Amino acid sequence: MKKAVAIRHVHFENLGILGNLLSLRGYQIDYYDAGRDNLQAIDNETTDLLVILGGPVSGASHFAGQHDHDFLNHELTLASQRLQQRRPTLGVCLGAQVMAKALGAEVVSLGIKEIGYAPLSLASGEDNLLAPLADTPVLHWHGDMFMIPEGAQCLASTAACRHQAFSYQDFALGLQFHLEADRHDLERWLIGHACELDLAGIAPQHIRDQATQYGVELERRAQQVFTRWLDIIEKGNNACNTSPNCVRR
Repeated sequence: MKKAVAIRHVHFENLGILGNLLSLRGYQIDYYDAGRDNLQAIDNETTDLLVILGGPVSGASHFAGQHDHDFLNHELTLASQRLQQRRPTLGVCLGAQVMAKALGAEVVSLGIKEIGYAPLSLASGEDNLLAPLADTPVLHWHGDMFMIPEGAQCLASTAACRHQAFSYQDFALGLQFHLEADRHDLERWLIGHACELDLAGIAPQHIRDQATQYGVELERRAQQVFTRWLDIIEKGNNACNTSPNCVRR
C-alpha cells in the first residue's frame, strides 16, 4: 500500500478533498500534528508522498528570526532532505513556504491579508498543471508569500500576491492557496480563524456566500488538478521503483 504523510498545524486545516482522493487511489494516510507529534519520526524512505499543510503561523516571521517554532525547524529539515532525494512533496500555504525555504528561497510578508475566494492569473503554457482552474475562484487565506526557488516554475499569481504556486521539476508542488479545502468544513475555518477575520474586517457571511457560489465547481476543478499531479508523481515513482538505474539524488 502506498503511504501519504500529512503534517497538520491546526486540526481543521486537513487534507480535505485531497484526502478523499488519496484514499480512493489506495494510499494509507498518516497525520502528524505539529507541536504534539514527533516530526523527526517521519521516515522519508517509507513515505511515498509528504504533504505539509497550512496553518496560522507566519512563516515570514519565523524564518526572519522574529518568532521561534521548533516544529517549523523540523519541517524545514525534513523538507530539505526529501527534496534533495527527489521524493514527491506537496506544500499548502505555510507548507509551501517551508518548501520554498528548503529550496533556498525567501518567505516575505505581504503586509495585508488575502482572504476569500478570488481567481488566479495563470502562467502561460499548455502544460500548466493548474490549467483546470482558469476563471475559477480559489480560496485564499494568507498574509505571507514565498519567493520562487531557483529551478522552479511560477504557475499562478494574483494582484495581491504575485507568487501563488510553483512546481519544482516533476515531484514537488507548492500552493499558497487552499485547493484542498472541503467546502463542507468551511464553518470550522470561520470558527478557528474568527480573530483573524475580525482583524481583517472580513464578515464570515461573505466567505459563506462565496463558498456557496463557487464551492461546487471549484471542488470539481481541484480534483482535476490533484489527479493530474498524482498521475505525474506516481508515474515517476513507478519508473524509479522498477528501474535498476534509477538513483534518487
